[in-house]
Amino acid sequence: MTAATSGANPTGSPATGRPTRLPRSARRKQLLAAAQDVFVAQGYHSAAMDDIAERAGVSKPVLYQHFPGKLELYLALLDTHCDAFAERIRSAMAATQDNKERVRGAMRAYFDFVSHESEAYRLVFESDLRNDPAVAERVDRMERLSVEAITETIMSDTGVSRARAEVLAAGLCGAAQVSARWWLAGGRVIAQDEAEQLITTLSWRGISSFPLTGTEH
Repeated sequence: MTAATSGANPTGSPATGRPTRLPRSARRKQLLAAAQDVFVAQGYHSAAMDDIAERAGVSKPVLYQHFPGKLELYLALLDTHCDAFAERIRSAMAATQDNKERVRGAMRAYFDFVSHESEAYRLVFESDLRNDPAVAERVDRMERLSVEAITETIMSDTGVSRARAEVLAAGLCGAAQVSARWWLAGGRVIAQDEAEQLITTLSWRGISSFPLTGTEH
């Protein structure tokens, strides 16, 4: 074994080569990062716990101390990314009182997710496990939380009922997600800021046409 190979273990001690004991939270974060690399590169079905342990530089028993199986590890990753994305949407709504800027913030959240966090995006939206009920439930929850965060803004700006605002919010989220994925798949021909602005303008012109007063139809 060469010196370079023996030094490849990211958790090894320089003096002994034995694994360094990390706090449980730090170890969990390390294992999740390694698992994401493997799942994105190989897909869920082709990935093995051996691969993930090797990527993290730990033994399989250490991996199993934190996650009882591959599915639990995968679901933990989804929980992390889905919760973080929903929080990003909520933060965009809370960052300003200007509702047009709130719409822009929501669009930016989707574009950032597919652009700067492309591995997380593929893990959530392009997984070969999307049809698993537990996986589908988490993706649905992410979408539901995003819609709920935007619904309140639409109600305050338009005066429509909650049921109608939820439909509008779902439409806005759908437009953002599909547009961002199309932009990424097309090779980012236009700059991200311009793409965000195009979809913001389209969405805002529609939402702002709903008056605060008058009869709902």
